[in-house]
Amino acid sequence: MSSAPATRTPWYRILYVQVLVAVVIGIALGYFFPAQGKALRPLGDGFINLIKMMIAPIIFCTVVHGIASMSDMKKLGRVGLKTIFYFLTVSTLALIIGLIVVNVLKPGVGFNADLASLGAKDTEAVHEYAKTAEKTTVVQFLLNIIPKTFVSAFTEGNLLQVLLVALLTAFALMSLGNRGQPLLHGIERISEVFFAVMRIVVKAAPIGAFGAMAFTIGSYGIGSLQKLLYLMVGFYVTAALFVFIVLGLIARWAGFSILRFLTYIKEEILLVLGTSSSETVLPLMIQKLRGLGCAPATVGFVIPTGYSFNLDGTNIYMSMAAIFLAQATNTPMDLSQQIGLLLVAMISSKGASGVTGAGFVALAATLTAVPGIPIEAMALLVGIDRFMSECRAITNLIGNGVATIAISRWEGEVTPEVLSANFRDPVKLPEPG
Repeated sequence: MSSAPATRTPWYRILYVQVLVAVVIGIALGYFFPAQGKALRPLGDGFINLIKMMIAPIIFCTVVHGIASMSDMKKLGRVGLKTIFYFLTVSTLALIIGLIVVNVLKPGVGFNADLASLGAKDTEAVHEYAKTAEKTTVVQFLLNIIPKTFVSAFTEGNLLQVLLVALLTAFALMSLGNRGQPLLHGIERISEVFFAVMRIVVKAAPIGAFGAMAFTIGSYGIGSLQKLLYLMVGFYVTAALFVFIVLGLIARWAGFSILRFLTYIKEEILLVLGTSSSETVLPLMIQKLRGLGCAPATVGFVIPTGYSFNLDGTNIYMSMAAIFLAQATNTPMDLSQQIGLLLVAMISSKGASGVTGAGFVALAATLTAVPGIPIEAMALLVGIDRFMSECRAITNLIGNGVATIAISRWEGEVTPEVLSANFRDPVKLPEPG
């Protein structure tokens, strides 16, 4: 006897459709009614704050439960080493690709930027980023991983601080043995509650995407793209090639199709496009990756670490933007100087993580350390940075997702057959209660 066909969800109730429609309406409103578009900023900011409110407790519970449930400490160390190796390799590759493309396209040649004519507002903004960059030295970055108090790691929303506290808590629970089991079960139940809250909050995603996009277009205008369109197109195309070729090859090695993965996380990609922040989908990505069969400990370690150390989109942007500014200001840079810039960028891209406007701060830190390119030239990029940040965030998101599956596959946690089955029908995570 055949079973009744499953009821299909109406198209207008599908989240990614709602977000896509909201983004289009937001662009139209911001373009035709810029003043009203600017006024809608609180909608986007409010939604982002709602999501950020949930990130720290979800990361804490996921990491603590995943690691404390492991009996094999050697596996944890192995996952950590593989993660670091993967991040260093792929991040460096992203920097090199950006460097090659910008030297081939030469988007800044003939720009002949007159730094004296740059707007005072944009120049002031650049100096603010430069001041922030000065504070993000390697030593300061390492010290900032240690929170002032146990609670401040959560109140300040620093992912690396939360990760440190979670790791220490997980190791402590492991050392307690059976005495720590009741608390471990409690943390598991609490995490289910947090994920349930996330399912409620994410229903407001179309409103947040609408407000954020209306504000962006209303504030900067589509016309602000024209002058630097060549650089933007070059960056977007480079990021796309990186996703489909580099990440595509990694995905193929891991036994899945990059196109299938992009389809699987389409809601998250659209949400990042609307809000220009990959943090807004971090808790959702944790659920999606666990739904593919990746071990909770691997997901809980790789994803939050990747948000600080595996910024593929940011790395491509940094190398392209730095050389573009050198070309635009007629600053000569030979191969050795460009390699030096790349080495500095490898460090500064990590050191600025977790800072507001991290991509711009990392670029400022790089230019400060590399003599020659006037840091004031960054004012050329202020007007388009919001549009560039959307591509940076989406590339970072995809890169971290692929990294998690690749490392999980490397560890033998999933097989190509399991991934294929779970792409069609993801593992159902336990409902609260």
